[in-house]
Formats: sequence, structure tokens, C-alpha cells
Amino acid sequence: MIAVITGDIINSQHADTEVWITRLKNLLENWGSSPLAWEIYRGDEFQFKCSIDEVFWRFLAIKSLIRSQENLDVRIAIGIGEENFSSEKITESNGTAYVNSGRLLNDLKSDGHTVSIKTSNEAVDRDLNILLKWSSKDFDSWTVATAEIIHEMIMNRDITQEDLAKKFAISQSSVSQRLKRANYELIVETNQYFRKKISEL
Repeated sequence: MIAVITGDIINSQHADTEVWITRLKNLLENWGSSPLAWEIYRGDEFQFKCSIDEVFWRFLAIKSLIRSQENLDVRIAIGIGEENFSSEKITESNGTAYVNSGRLLNDLKSDGHTVSIKTSNEAVDRDLNILLKWSSKDFDSWTVATAEIIHEMIMNRDITQEDLAKKFAISQSSVSQRLKRANYELIVETNQYFRKKISEL
């Protein structure tokens, strides 16, 4: 089983494309090579695959990266399933993970939510999607400053608050306040729960 994320940038037409697309490419290159593992297509849509263990953390890395740019957000559909055919281009690969993710993105565009998951198990889908709807109330309201801090924490799990304070030229207490406002400890717990539920599939 693999995880496939299909996403699109919200408000991309109101932002400097070169800035966000360069940052997104740099992020995705950390996780694999294009176009085998990821691809950006149709201007502001993208797709990539990863292990099911990593998918929640990967989703948050993308979310925080895009939210750290003024006026931008991202819609993300997570599909969990099989990969029956692996092409040299991810957008030509196939299997239930791809089908689940692609169809789900179309549903998200019509229902107004920014993240959802589809697996082969309706009960797991129900539990995780309720969790995602609640947590997205936080994620969707991150300020640029909060998103930047969260992104650094996700990408550098050993980074200290002192390191973050130096990086952003703010006090350690400001770092601590931003992490509290973002409910970072709850995010870590949510990731653990997410991994446990998916491992039961």
C-alpha cells in the first residue's frame, strides 16, 4: 500500500507563481525525483507518492509551506491504496491509491474543505476525516509567521526553540507562543494517531 497526495494551490492566480512553485519543487525534491515520485501540472496542481507512515507529516509540510506565503492556501486529497502500475511519470501511474486521491480532489473543490482522505475502509475514512475537518480549522487559519515555524519544526524535527529563535530573529518566548497557538503538541499526537489508524488497514 502507498499514499498518493493530489493537490492544488488556492488563490494561485493572486500570487507570484515563480516564488511558490520554486519552493514547492524544492520541498518535493526532498522526497523523490520528478516525474517518477512527483509532478506539478496544469499550472497549479501537483501529485506525489510516499509511504503511508509519512503521509500526514508530508501533508503538513506542504500545508505549512504554502500557508507561509501571503494569501495562498492548498487543497489536498490523500488517497491510500495499491499501486498496480508504476510509470516513469507519476501522473501516468495507476491503482486504487491514485484513483482515490484524484476523485477526492474533485470532491474537495465542490465541498469547500481543504483536506480529506480516502482509503478502502469506510470506518477509517469516517474517523480520520472528522479529525481532519477539526484540525483544519486550525491549519486553515495559520498566520504566515505560525506556518513558517510549523514548517521548520516538521522539516527539522531535532531543531530547538533556541535555533528557531535565531533563524527568525525573534525571542525564544515568541517561538514558544507561536507553537502553543498552533497546538504543535496536539499536531504531533494527531500524527501518531493517524499512523496508527492507517497501519490497521
